[in-house]
Amino acid sequence: MKKIKEYLELPYNFIVQPIKDESGTYFYARVLELDGCQSSGETFEEAYENVKEAMKLWIEAKLEAGLEIPMPVGYDDFSGKFVVRIPKSLHYKLTVEAEREGVSLNQYALYKLSC
Repeated sequence: MKKIKEYLELPYNFIVQPIKDESGTYFYARVLELDGCQSSGETFEEAYENVKEAMKLWIEAKLEAGLEIPMPVGYDDFSGKFVVRIPKSLHYKLTVEAEREGVSLNQYALYKLSC
């Protein structure tokens, strides 16, 4: 079992975003892989520091409870391939549109997904 310090040194993905709502303007931060590990702050830097502290406490609580800690998700963990089941009618429509554009169905689907 890893210790807290070892987890904190792993390359987890942090998301810090500005928020403007009825309570004012602030920054919301979370750790992508650690469900519920979040914090906020008045500045980007404060939110980032606060979420790192929240991460330490989150990991500590999970370890004390004997629960598994998710590992960081890295870019190399993805193959670039996924399978999607769609209705026959949509498959037909996309195939016809791809042929009309003179590209493969994969190329056309990639184009449509990137829009």
